Amino acid sequence: MTTIADFSMTRNDGTEQPLAELEGKVVVVVNTASSCGFTPQYEGLEQLYKQYGEQGLVVLGFPSDQFKQETGDDAAIAEFCQVNYGVTFPLSKKVAVNGKDAHPLFQWLRKEKGGILGDAIKWNFTKFLVGRDGAVVKRYAPTVEPKDMAADVERALAA
Repeated sequence: MTTIADFSMTRNDGTEQPLAELEGKVVVVVNTASSCGFTPQYEGLEQLYKQYGEQGLVVLGFPSDQFKQETGDDAAIAEFCQVNYGVTFPLSKKVAVNGKDAHPLFQWLRKEKGGILGDAIKWNFTKFLVGRDGAVVKRYAPTVEPKDMAADVERALAA
């Protein structure tokens, strides 16, 4: 069975992070953008990360320009997130989330939990909750605020 541990991410500083390092953790994976109406969700994602991090939650942000709302380079994205939203959770290098060039993690996430109209990511800030066993628990629409995921995060942490 494929799990999140079978993938890796290139962090925005260029270092490789095998996601196997997150085995036993609960993970929120989200595609992000700096110029989107949902960009303020960075603040809520950081709050989740701080509130539940010591219990085993990790948030992973994957900036993507597939919706033409993430035009900066990796350094500019990291600075924007830190300065404007105090983001301390890991960010990847900019990735594709749809199509043949989609990051393998997003290909798997989409296959595991499709959306209402197929598996494609429809917009920035689509979120996936991954349980301690590495399997996808739930997919959230961009309109779902991070605070509204708290009960599901708590259940996943308790499992």
